[in-house]
Amino acid sequence: MRSRVFFKLLVAFVLVIATATLIMDIAIRREWESSLRKQITQSLTEKTRMFANRVDANKDLPLAQIVAEQAQAGGVRATVIDAKGTVLADSEASAPQMENHAARPEFIAALAGRLGVASRTSKTVGTELLYVALPVRGGAVRLAYPLSSIEQTTAVIQSKLLWASGLALLVATLIAVAISHSISMRLKKIVEFAEHVAAGDLSARIAESASDEIAQVASSLDLTARNLERSFAALQLNKDQLETLLNSIPNGVLAVTADRILAWANGAMKSLEPQIRVGAPLVESFRDPDLLHALEMVVERSETQSVQAAKLIPGKTFNVTAAPMPGGGAVAVFQDVTEIERVEKTRRDFIANVSHELRTPLTSIQGYVETVLDSYPDSGQGRQFLEIIQRNSARMARLTEDLLVLARVESGEEKPKQTPVAVAELLNEAKENFDGIAQTRGISLSVGPSVECRVNADKDAIQQVFANLIENALKYSPTGGKVVLGANASGDAVQFYVRDCGPGISLEHQQRLFERFYRVDASRSRDSGGTGLGLAIVKHIVLNHGGTVWVESALNHGASFSFTLPLSKN
Repeated sequence: MRSRVFFKLLVAFVLVIATATLIMDIAIRREWESSLRKQITQSLTEKTRMFANRVDANKDLPLAQIVAEQAQAGGVRATVIDAKGTVLADSEASAPQMENHAARPEFIAALAGRLGVASRTSKTVGTELLYVALPVRGGAVRLAYPLSSIEQTTAVIQSKLLWASGLALLVATLIAVAISHSISMRLKKIVEFAEHVAAGDLSARIAESASDEIAQVASSLDLTARNLERSFAALQLNKDQLETLLNSIPNGVLAVTADRILAWANGAMKSLEPQIRVGAPLVESFRDPDLLHALEMVVERSETQSVQAAKLIPGKTFNVTAAPMPGGGAVAVFQDVTEIERVEKTRRDFIANVSHELRTPLTSIQGYVETVLDSYPDSGQGRQFLEIIQRNSARMARLTEDLLVLARVESGEEKPKQTPVAVAELLNEAKENFDGIAQTRGISLSVGPSVECRVNADKDAIQQVFANLIENALKYSPTGGKVVLGANASGDAVQFYVRDCGPGISLEHQQRLFERFYRVDASRSRDSGGTGLGLAIVKHIVLNHGGTVWVESALNHGASFSFTLPLSKN
């Protein structure tokens, strides 16, 4: 690189110097020739004037002698012609043998009374001459000077000028070499500095003491390197802090590029999966299809995805939350929920087993109590005790039944058998199931505005959802009130609702309504026979269908329970 710059600068300098020398040589030589010719013309004009005066003044000497003396004295050729152009005398040729000169331009001017000047190759002597003619009595005189002397003098001057130019070119070239070398070395330092920076060495610096443009460039690059070093130091510090933070958390964290390359993994992730390969395609480290699909969706759609990975490590279950990163790619957090799942399964199994075991004795208690009541007197304290036993055993039976149902829907072991079902069919069937109860309680149960479409649903499970919601609505609506069922379109889903005109639910209770055993008014719920599990069952059935459930309510303005089901594509 240094050699290329050096030779380019050297060639440029030499061309400039050579061009300047050539221009100066041509200009000086031409100026010299012009000046010399002008001086010769002036001198020859003076001599011609003296020649003309002598011819006019000397009447005794013959013209041939005057011409010869003038030519010898001035080192020129002298000629005299009459008014008709006939040569009367010439210093270098025989006058009688010479042709008429009336047509010569210098004689034409002289015979007209003016100074005549011309230059041409003489036919008589065969060399280029400078002619100057002046008028005299009866004709004109002319002196001619050979221009070959000018060429000889010019050649000598040109030779000296070329020598001087060559010497100047040599000196200038040496200076150009030194300057080119200096510039080349300075540029080489800048290139070496840039290479160090490109290689990641931001501590590289350029030492420049000059104040020209190259020094300014070097100073700017040096300042840029200092700023970059500070910025990268701050970025590295932030990166180290973030990496330390991520390595300190117990959950596994990994980052994936937009090209599905595993870019980074924290210590917890590497402990979970020792064979993980950072810098390699993701599929070389993980084989769980649910995890790979979730990360693919995040990269393609830039949407957060949550998935449960049960095939990542044998015997382990992870909840994985994947989110898009700025500029493409995804970051995923792995939470080990194996123990939580085990405890939750143990709890569900315990509840299911206990509930199942309680069903038989409760059924026996209810049967024996009913038998005893049938044969017991209609009055007395004993009958009152039996009725209390009957009510509580019935409540415990409902509780155990709800616990069994909740255990089934929570476990997810029984997947809903979803088939295309008309929205109107679901609403009308739910209304028919509770028409009698609503009439008994003096409450209006109706189907409001709906949509003409089909949803994917397990019909029996959704009817259980409607049963819990409608039962609650009828339970809390006053006599003469209204309960309305309906459905609205909501993007790629249908929103169902059950709206009542009861006392409403305050805001602080709404977030916890769908928790098991949660009651807004515990005493009233016990009096009405509720188990506190109905809305929890509703939530899990809807979630198993891929929908969501929520409540909208205000005190003294009723409540509206809503849930969504996906639209059917069939």
